[in-house]
Amino acid sequence: MTETVRILALRVSNAYLVKGDRGFVLIDTGFRFDRARLKAELRAAGCGPDDLRLIVITHGDPDHSGNAAYLREAYGAKIAMHRTEAPAVERGDILLSRGTPPLSRRLLKPITGLFRLRRGERFTPDLFLEDGDRLDEYGLDATVRHVPGHSAGSIAVLTADGVLFSGDFLENRTRPSLATLVDDAEALEASFERVRRLDVRIVYPGHGKAFTIDEIRGCTHRSGQ
Repeated sequence: MTETVRILALRVSNAYLVKGDRGFVLIDTGFRFDRARLKAELRAAGCGPDDLRLIVITHGDPDHSGNAAYLREAYGAKIAMHRTEAPAVERGDILLSRGTPPLSRRLLKPITGLFRLRRGERFTPDLFLEDGDRLDEYGLDATVRHVPGHSAGSIAVLTADGVLFSGDFLENRTRPSLATLVDDAEALEASFERVRRLDVRIVYPGHGKAFTIDEIRGCTHRSGQ
């Protein structure tokens, strides 16, 4: 199956609406202030409440999960993510999907209150996805990949024809690269080494335009950058 991908370039991050053979799968949802645009994009794609089969959240940060609870209520779709990210979306605190903060992040902690899910946006996921899980049940010929590094429970989705939805594990803010906001640099490197061995044709990142994985081969991420 060749999926149809609709790129939803929201104000801060990207979301992706993928049409499979049983309806649509939405990967990430943007911030709460993206809601009107997100709804318009779904409507333009012909995705109504009966057509959205699953909402996949690549990680719990609010620029990716901010509309998940709303869409579940409005469209009746289940929300799926890695179980390690659940505390972050249930309590609205992005540090709950991170390890012990280094000094720099401890110093920044007072302002993380500006970057959190409000009470009405918090949710408990319906499904937990693990490395190797398949999405065929939802009409998508794709496999989940656990790619910790940006956060402990970050996941990516790789379709059978080589499309990788990477979340913030890979990005293209200024150039194709590994995540620039890093929780665990060693885990990030290990995730990249695993993914680079897969048959990835194109990467759709959480931030920036699509690119090929060859564009970042050979790059490394130094701890503390």
